[in-house]
Formats: sequence, C-alpha cells, structure tokens
Amino acid sequence: MSTAESAVALQAAAMLSKEELLRDYRLGWESRQASLTGRKEVFMGKAKFGIFGDGKELPQLAMARAFQAGDFRAGYYRDQTFMLAIGELTLQQYFAQLYAHPDVDAEPATAGRAMNGHFATRSLDEDGQFKNLADIKNSSADISPTGGQMPRLVGLAYASKLYRQNPELHQFTQFSRNGNEVAFGTIGNASTSEGMFFEAINAAGVLQIPMLVSVWDDHYGISVPAEYQTTKQNISEILKGFQREGEGQDGFEIFVVKGWDYTGLVDTYQRAAEVCRREHVPVLVHVTEVTQPQGHSTSGSHERYKSKDRLTWEQEYDCLRQMRQWLLQDGHATEAELDQIEAEAKEEVRKARAAAWDAFFSPIKQERDECVALLEALATETGRQNELHELIHQLQHNPTPIRADLVRSARRALRLVRDVKRSSARGELRRWHEQAVAENADRYNSHLYSQSEESALQVEEIKAEFAPDAPQVDGREVLQACFDAMFSRDPRVFAIGEDVGRIGDVNQAFAGLQEKYGELRITDTGIRECTIVGQGIGAAMRGLRPITEIQYLDYLLYAIQILSDDVACLQYRTKGGQKAPLIVRTRGHRLEGIWHSGSPIQMILGSVRGMHLCVPRDMTQAAGMYNTLLKSDEPAIVIECLNGYRLKERIPSNVGEFTVPLGVAEVLREGTDITIVTYGSMCRIVLDAAKQLEQVGISAEVIDAQTLLPFDREALILDSIKKTSRVLFADEDVPGGGSAYMMQQVLDEQGAYRYLDSQPRCLAAQAHRPPYGSDGDYFSKPNAEDVFDAVYELMQETDPKRFPSIY
Repeated sequence: MSTAESAVALQAAAMLSKEELLRDYRLGWESRQASLTGRKEVFMGKAKFGIFGDGKELPQLAMARAFQAGDFRAGYYRDQTFMLAIGELTLQQYFAQLYAHPDVDAEPATAGRAMNGHFATRSLDEDGQFKNLADIKNSSADISPTGGQMPRLVGLAYASKLYRQNPELHQFTQFSRNGNEVAFGTIGNASTSEGMFFEAINAAGVLQIPMLVSVWDDHYGISVPAEYQTTKQNISEILKGFQREGEGQDGFEIFVVKGWDYTGLVDTYQRAAEVCRREHVPVLVHVTEVTQPQGHSTSGSHERYKSKDRLTWEQEYDCLRQMRQWLLQDGHATEAELDQIEAEAKEEVRKARAAAWDAFFSPIKQERDECVALLEALATETGRQNELHELIHQLQHNPTPIRADLVRSARRALRLVRDVKRSSARGELRRWHEQAVAENADRYNSHLYSQSEESALQVEEIKAEFAPDAPQVDGREVLQACFDAMFSRDPRVFAIGEDVGRIGDVNQAFAGLQEKYGELRITDTGIRECTIVGQGIGAAMRGLRPITEIQYLDYLLYAIQILSDDVACLQYRTKGGQKAPLIVRTRGHRLEGIWHSGSPIQMILGSVRGMHLCVPRDMTQAAGMYNTLLKSDEPAIVIECLNGYRLKERIPSNVGEFTVPLGVAEVLREGTDITIVTYGSMCRIVLDAAKQLEQVGISAEVIDAQTLLPFDREALILDSIKKTSRVLFADEDVPGGGSAYMMQQVLDEQGAYRYLDSQPRCLAAQAHRPPYGSDGDYFSKPNAEDVFDAVYELMQETDPKRFPSIY
C-alpha cells in the first residue's frame, strides 16, 4: 500500500460523521439486545437452542464498513452484527431463525433448517438460476463444524484470482468485476486449532488470493482457555512466518487489533481490505481482547469456568461499553442521546421478536384450529367421543403446539376409527392429513437435490457414436479427448489437484492440456485434499465449473467431512438458495495395497446425500457422465476404475457431447436364470464369471448400476428379477456396504422381494482392507470364481441334481 493510501485508510474512523458513528452504536445495541432476548426465548421454551454474537459487535461493524457489493463471507455462527450491518439480516429474520420458521420469505437464510446464527444470502432466484452476484453482498451458507468454513473460503477467494487473471472470464460480469471481490472469513480463536484452518491458511499463502480472515479471540473455546488451545496462546504470533517481507512479495499481511477499540478496528479493516482487494494478498486480522457476555450458548453458564477476575475484566472491556465511553469522551454524543439509542434499540428488538413470533405461530394456530374442528366432527359422527376426547383436549389446550403435534393427533385419531367403514368426517381428516404431510415434506425435506431445469436428472441423453474405423486406444485417451473438448467449450471449467498440471495427472488423462490451456485452467496443488475440495466448492458458488481431483479414493477420507457438511447439504440447508456444482474426480476399486485399492462405498453413501455418486465401469462411461454433470447445476463424485486406464476402448466421435443419464442402469449381458447387479471394476469380473457359468448351463443377466446416487430410477433391475427370480448383488466394499445398499434399494424400494424364488445374496469384499500384491487382491476382493460359486450355490438349491456339489 502506498503512503498516500495508508494515510487515507488511517483516517477512516476520523472521517466518519456523527450520524454514521451513532448508526453503528445503534446497530451494536440492537444486536446485543437480540442476543439477550434470544437467550430468554430459549429459556421460555419458545426456541430449542441459542448461540449468539454478543461481545463481537464492534469488530463486525468495522468489518462491515470494508465489505462491498460482490464480496463474499464464509463465517461462523456469531456474525449476526455483521449481517445486520450489511443489510442482509433484519431483526425479525433473526428471531424467525431462532424459532425455526420454515418459510423462505420469513427466514431467507435456511428456511428454519439450521439453528440460529447460521447465515446465508440467497444467491439463486426462484428458478434456481444465479442472481447477479457482483451487485449484491453475499454470504455463503454457514455450517456448524468449527473450522469448516475455511476450505470453502479458499475457493471463494480463488475465484477472484481466476476472474482477474483469466481474460476469457472477464465476460462473466454477473459473477465478478475483474476479480476485485474479497472473501471475508471469520473464525473463533479456539477453532484456529483445527487442521482445516492451518491447511486453508497455507493454501491461501501459496495461491496469493484475496482472502481476509478475522479471528474473534475471546480466549476460550466453550470452557477451554487459550493455554490449552494455541501455542503461545496467540494465533497471530505463531503465524508470523507467513508475514510477507514487503510489497510484491508472497505471504500474508497480519494485523492485530483490540476488539473494543472502535477507531482501531475501523482503520484496521479499511487497510486490510484495501491491500487484499487491490494486491490479492491474503490477510489475517487477529481481533484480541474480545468478550462473550453470555458465554458460549444457552447450554450452560460461563460463570462455571471463568474466574471472577476474568468476569470483571469482561464487564469493563465490553466493546459497547467502551464505545459509549469513547463517544462521550470525544464529544460525539451526550449521555441522553446514547441512553435514548439504547432504549430505542431495546424497543426495536421487542417489536421484531413479537412480529417474528406472530408470523411463525399464527399459521400453526390456524392449522391447529382446523385439525381440532375435524377431530370434533369425527368424534360426533362416529360416536367415538370417549376415545378421541383426550387427543382433542391435549391439542386444544397446548399453548404452543408444533406441526408435529397436529399430524401426530390426526394419525392417532385415524388409527382409532380404522374400523369405521363410511364416514365423511374421516374422509375430511384423511384429506387434511395428506395435505399436511405434503406441505411439511416441502418445508422440511425438499431441495436435497436440484429442483431447477438444470437438474442432472433433466439432462437429455445423447448416445455415444462411433466411427466404423474408430481405433482401440487406452481408456485414459478417451478421458483426455473428453476433457480437451470440455476445456475448449467452456472457459469456466478448470481442474485442480495433485499432479494434474505438468504431468497431466498420474494416469495421464490431462496429458498436454496444461500446455494447451494454461496453468490457470489445469493447475497443480499441494497435498491438501480438504482444501482442494474446498477450493472447488467456493469457486463453484461463484459461477465457475471446477473439477477437483482426489488422487486416490482412499484419500477421500481427508475431504469427506467437508463434502458431507458443506457441499452435499448446501441446496438443502438453504432450501434452494445456494448451489455449488462441483465435480470431484477420483479413482479407486482395484489396484494394489491397503491404501490404493479402496472401495469405501458405504462410507460415501452415508456421507454425501445431496451429491450424485457415479461409478462408471470404463472411461467411456465416465466421459459421458462428466458431460452430463457439466450440463447440470449439481455436485457429484465420479469414481473412475483405477485399473482401467490402460485397457482398450474406442473413442466416440462425439466424445465432447454424448451424455450418460444418471440413475439409469444398463444390461451388459442378458440371461434368464439369475440377475447379477454390480458396478465399476466388478463389471469385468462379473462378465467373466457369467461366461464361466454359461459353460455349466447357467444363464446370468449382468446389470451395471452405473450410478449409486441416484440408483436405477427406471427399475430395470426389478424387471430383470421378474424374469430370473434370483438376484446377486456384488461389489468391492466391505460386507454390509455397497452391495447391501443395492439390495435395500431393489428389495425394499422397488419391491422385488415379491418375485424371488431364492434367497437374495450379497457378495462383498473381506471386512479388512486388501493386502499388497496380486494374491492379496484375489483373496480379499470378489473374483470371478467367487461370483461363480455364489451363483452356483443358489442354483444348486433349486436343482441339486442338475447342479451337484463342487467342493
């Protein structure tokens, strides 16, 4: 920063008018009163839990003054003052979230799906399309896991670097104005102990991106003081090695400022944001001596673990008290003026709380009255007053019913009159119940996946076409041709990961593409799976189309938490307000050794609902899935077959255009005696076993599931079982993993149990990871002989004479 710019920044607080100073004071007190009132609402039973931003008001007011249109926030659950100050949260919305109001209009951040303090702006319009993000102030959707906002923050800032440095992206003014946007992150001091924090800080320093991280340091992490949290009890002290040596040098700028010093805070944030925005230098602002007047949350009192001296100090250095003293001492306001502001703030919060409660509770009371009227009519018409009296009485006299109470009462009432043959009142109650279930499904269960026209399930299928003379090439070359077409077609597409750049990934699917499209498009990263994925999440939220590579499926464990807690539930937790169409590319299943032949499908299936999970059998199918995903607005994981890159395939003549529909299984071999369902590398093994079975007179139909999320949307497997009456599910996961999931989907969801003449079977790998070497693979994972024997045993039970025992 130049001397002149520094002088301007240093005068920032001094240049504020009295009106602006008192506006901040008012906002600070409104936020404080909201915290105090929110705690009371929890203790009165009107909310389930409360966690508040009291004590952090002044730092957040100062940060808000440096926050501009187009900027993004990735923070944590104490940033209410900041959100109020940038105009993206009202007091009524604040209380609506505390009450879990399931209406987007009342609670636009999460529609009541996240507990209070989880903030988000709506990046999408009603059709699920991006708004003009460059013209609005943006907050990415918060998550509860502390430190979990940091990986995404890297991506939000990285997008600015791409938008600035890649001329092909300058056309996308809806998302960026020449990369001038800063990504503001906030985190508590205790959470800086998380590995994700250090990984993100290092990544930002390497990338040199406009990421401004504020650490709210109140000395505690719930009850655990800083001496148990941080070396030297000081995060900025131990990060001094990241401080850049001068302008133009790589590294961080680090600022330290006290949380009760209003003028110091305003000046610091102006300086920090200026260097971050102009030079794309990452910045750490360590805000020290912050207080937390009400303790961590409504779960307990901080008086249990703070000393009397600490509590006395916190009372004296409460930031709002310190600001009041400064305003009086410097003659910016009189005591009467400040007293009036504080009284008006309290009244504003009271009115907002009342309005929020009325907006939340009035519709429920109306629904309760409707339900009670229907129950009374049912009791009168059926003569079941005695049986239904207690249900009606409880519902009528419940002062604060919730919708679960209403539906529960209706269900129990219908159960009590189940023997009544004809009753118009029963029919009315059934219709009310059906409507209530549907409405509550929208309130609480919708938007796990995209509901827009760009849903992956709406992408039109385009068949792969092959020239008559199409040569047989290595599978990796099919992917290489697909990626080449992809990068040529859309400048928003980029790929990052370990070794993807210079050498074109360890399996050469990106070979030569960095040289052709440049380092900004195909980029090497350090070994940091969590922030590789986070880099993609944040960039995808800003309109880009990242492909983030996890080199081996086994190492997805490093990233699974952030995939599960952030991107997988993003559309759900914002009820369609935000999206991040990230593609995670990885490879797994069979190769060699404990850490390079994983197929932990059960873990993935249980963690990433909200993402699609693609398990292609070869690179041609993988290419078609990538094409599908890039036409959609949804995130996905694509697991390529690790042992398939050197196997021969033909390149489709339309390699950049053909699509593979998600959730559509494929019959690889027709048969009449048994259906075998599998995916990925097991397809080749099962097809080999099917040939062997044919030699002993057993006709096996082999089906490739292709994707596990979604799974067989057209019930192709059910149709096959209707023909064969037997089924075997086979994969490489542990017992009770992927094969058991497929069985549940087919027998339970599709109802295929009705058509079985034999016990359904699962064939999985051993419960341990596979040892090194070919023998380790053979004796740990299902092989063709295992498939043969499993099928043969089923057929032997049916016809022991035709199929006598082998062993």
